[in-house]
Amino acid sequence: MSLIETVNPEQATGTVAEVYREIGQVLGRVPNGMRLYSVSPTLLAHQWQQMGYYMQHPNLSPALLATIRLLVSQANHCEYCIDMNAGMLIGMFGLTPEQVATIRRDPETAPFAAREKALLQLVLKTVVQREPATDAELTALRAHGWSSADILDAVAHGARNVSVDVLLNAFAVENDF
Repeated sequence: MSLIETVNPEQATGTVAEVYREIGQVLGRVPNGMRLYSVSPTLLAHQWQQMGYYMQHPNLSPALLATIRLLVSQANHCEYCIDMNAGMLIGMFGLTPEQVATIRRDPETAPFAAREKALLQLVLKTVVQREPATDAELTALRAHGWSSADILDAVAHGARNVSVDVLLNAFAVENDF
């Protein structure tokens, strides 16, 4: 399953069992990517808490967040996250495989309103290209109705995904999507 020993749901106890129960209730199973964090129960709980925050984000749409993860993971060559997020975009948000492939080649083709595309572009610029945001870009995003908290949350989501990609790749987590 991975190069590092993880806890199977049937053998989980304590915090790991508790978080696994919550994950199973929401996702229907405990994916290998989440099992990786079972090695450190505190990190597992933090990872799940952050996922919950973004799953219920009041302003960042789930489709935008999945697209951020897809494109960040593509830059990091994390097949696990690429497949997971492509599957979400197809299965949950109604995109076709061809649309996902096109978005991967050209993010501007993502089926979002101008405000979401502008935020996506800033996340890709700051997280993938590692370039700082400018005052003009932030002013433009605010003109689209994004708050500073929304902008920070979107960039933080992309940045957080980099660390997830690194961990999944480092420990060769088996793709279960």
